[in-house]
Amino acid sequence: MKTKFLTASMIAAALAAGFAAAPAMAQPGPYTVYAPPAPRQGQTPGIDNAQQAVSDRIQQGLQSGRITPSEARTLYRRDRDIQNREAAYKSDGRVTPQERQQLRADMANLSAEVERAIANNRYTPVAQQDGRLGAIDSQEFAINQRIDEGVRSHRLSLQEAGRLQAREQAIERREAAYRSDGVVTPQERRQLRAELTALRDEVERMINPRG
Repeated sequence: MKTKFLTASMIAAALAAGFAAAPAMAQPGPYTVYAPPAPRQGQTPGIDNAQQAVSDRIQQGLQSGRITPSEARTLYRRDRDIQNREAAYKSDGRVTPQERQQLRADMANLSAEVERAIANNRYTPVAQQDGRLGAIDSQEFAINQRIDEGVRSHRLSLQEAGRLQAREQAIERREAAYRSDGVVTPQERRQLRAELTALRDEVERMINPRG
């Protein structure tokens, strides 16, 4: 438990590191004061670093089984919502102090939610047998993660990511409908896997176009 809280503190430190301006340092001479350069108005390097730290933490939780695939999907969607808000703030070429503060608060809340998910004592075995609903959940998560990576690497636009995510959510709703009677038939599992495979292939084509 101490390790989890220590990790949370480290992520919080990453959030603060990019935003707190260092004190101005007086140099020789009675009137000259030098300060470190501030981030450009349209740049948010500290927020970007914090987003990467949170994404890595989600991945660690998933690999250890402490975060379930469905929890990871929800957390990545929240992360993408913050990215969308950040892009909207940057659209006019500048990010105001108030907007930076809002983004920092959003990331701090998301970081705390990730740590709660890791500490909630729900555990999912990392290895799942093929054909179980857990494998479908894992495939859905992997697609969400690739979309997120595509946005971060600028290989997917926010509009493209939104369309891909909408398709994934439609498949997720169909999965929920199949589960509603308590029985998911082999045919329904095959249908879900086929749709997810097609979506995964589309994501990869968009991230890594040929020619």
